[in-house]
Amino acid sequence: MTAAPPSSPARAETDPPAAPQPRDTLVRVPGRLRRALGWVLVVALVLIVGAAGLLLAVPSSAQRDGLDPERPGPGGMQALAQILRQQGVTVDVVRTRAEAERRLDEDTTLVMSDPYTLSDAAVAELTDAAHDVVLTSPSARMLRTLDLGSYAFPSAPPTVGADCDVSAFAHVGTIEPGQLFLPASGVTACFGDADGAAVLISEDAGRRRAIVDGAALFTNERLAENGNAALGLALLGARAHVVWYVPSFEDSDRTDVDVPKSLADLTPGWVSPVVALGMITALLAAVWRGRRFGPLVAETLPVTVRASETMLGRARLTAKAADATHAAEALRAGTLARLALRLGLAARADPGAVADAAADRIRVDRADCRALLVGPLPGADAELVPYARRLAELETAVENAVRIERSSP
Repeated sequence: MTAAPPSSPARAETDPPAAPQPRDTLVRVPGRLRRALGWVLVVALVLIVGAAGLLLAVPSSAQRDGLDPERPGPGGMQALAQILRQQGVTVDVVRTRAEAERRLDEDTTLVMSDPYTLSDAAVAELTDAAHDVVLTSPSARMLRTLDLGSYAFPSAPPTVGADCDVSAFAHVGTIEPGQLFLPASGVTACFGDADGAAVLISEDAGRRRAIVDGAALFTNERLAENGNAALGLALLGARAHVVWYVPSFEDSDRTDVDVPKSLADLTPGWVSPVVALGMITALLAAVWRGRRFGPLVAETLPVTVRASETMLGRARLTAKAADATHAAEALRAGTLARLALRLGLAARADPGAVADAAADRIRVDRADCRALLVGPLPGADAELVPYARRLAELETAVENAVRIERSSP
């Protein structure tokens, strides 16, 4: 009998040592990643709070004039400005009176909403410098300044046609007017009747002055209705150049105008430093006393609840809910689990297979066992008690049959 040759020492010396498993790295990287993500969330929360404060303090573009030609919202007039540009009209949007006066010439139409921030002298100076003027937001002062007429207060008709001698309105069709006006002497009234018209036009030595309720006709949400777009082109596109002046409080020359205050203007000066100090304090407190970022640690409950108490509590909840079907389902699930264990089946065996095995073991009809273990559940309390008794009798019969088979030689 020969012994196995010993392993060669030379081969053992030449074998490279096993590389150490970087278990520490595999364990530490996820923890570091979780901590980094936690800090990223904290910084993002601080930035979001700061950005929200800035948004509250700084007025947004949505707070501009509702008839702004650069506003794409429902109340803006960006669509009309784009249509004018597509028709070859140059549209310049200006937000200062000085810039508007600089761009006006003999072939320019001045378009503006009610310049409520300008004095009467400034309005007269601006309109006198323009060849054509179209006012898209009427006011009693502008009606008086342009000598066009006054407000009319009858109910507006559903739809009206031009019904005037202005050739530019021949192909407009019908519109649904908003505010109606009563024309002054020598002023042409269009799109209305003797009680009021939607458009007033005055021409003197080739210079035209017109007024219309643009909020009801020319906004982005109303421009595509009826002949609104055609009316806008006829009024604003008569000249090759349009200077669209948007009045604002920053461009006001009046001293009696109450400029609306922003949240930053209404806030005392000490509030911003206090808010910043509070945010810094909250961040430092989170670092100092905050929990470590990572998974929750499972801890043993200080009180042990007995199974009988849990069962009694669940039974009371079920009884209070008056849900007999749910209670019967729980009884059936328990019976199936116990029968599968006694019959040597898998814990998750099919209920039909458990019913068939139980029927074969106690030598009864399979249909009866399937009706009990697979069939419909009782829906009332009166049916629940007999159903529970039948389940208990089936378990007892299977238990007795299994015990007899085990005790027999």
